[in-house]
Amino acid sequence: MQVIWSSSAQKQLMECYEYILLDSYQNAEKVKNGILSSTGKLTSHPEAHPLDRYKKENDGSFRAYEIHRYRIAYRVTKQNIIITRIRHTSMEPLLY
Repeated sequence: MQVIWSSSAQKQLMECYEYILLDSYQNAEKVKNGILSSTGKLTSHPEAHPLDRYKKENDGSFRAYEIHRYRIAYRVTKQNIIITRIRHTSMEPLLY
């Protein structure tokens, strides 16, 4: 099982990084590395986090967690873990 990033999640991570970078290089690196490290750990415990409560008609494969005030949403399949979305927790949650 491997972690795969959707193109939109990759873009969202870069946007987060660039926004924090305007204020602090160290904090931008800390947040980026923390997110990447946490998603890498999903391969050993993909169901460690709760179901994504903002996913409409969640079949049980969509999960989410928070780190550094960012909410990471992902989907667990038989072969992969797909990172689908990254949003700051202060943003209005969207049902998707």
